[in-house]
Amino acid sequence: MKVLGNILWLIFGGLECALGYFTGSIALMLTIIGIPLGIQTLKLGLLCLWPFGSNVSDSADSCGCLNVIMNVIWWIFGGLYTCLAHLFFGILLCLTIIGIPFGKQHFKMAKLALLPFGRKIDVAI
Repeated sequence: MKVLGNILWLIFGGLECALGYFTGSIALMLTIIGIPLGIQTLKLGLLCLWPFGSNVSDSADSCGCLNVIMNVIWWIFGGLYTCLAHLFFGILLCLTIIGIPFGKQHFKMAKLALLPFGRKIDVAI
């Protein structure tokens, strides 16, 4: 069932979303300062490619002060808007019964989009 959900996800917008994240990641990585932010954008793109069956969890070094500082910088420079976009689409999809599983995946991505530093993604294929 996870494979079917992921295929439907990719067909109905997941691939475009992931390509957007990957393009943004490349643009961020063109500067040395943007490399840590580009890595986090790659995390979001990876989750956007295969969300069903993937888990977002805290990494072993999630309590460091550098993660807090980088999450604040991320939050100011686009993380809040990305989170709000995923929340909007999650709520919109949950209005229909068929869209509830897809809305849940948007909520999972919204959580990662708000605080990506100190998180890891376990992709189950």
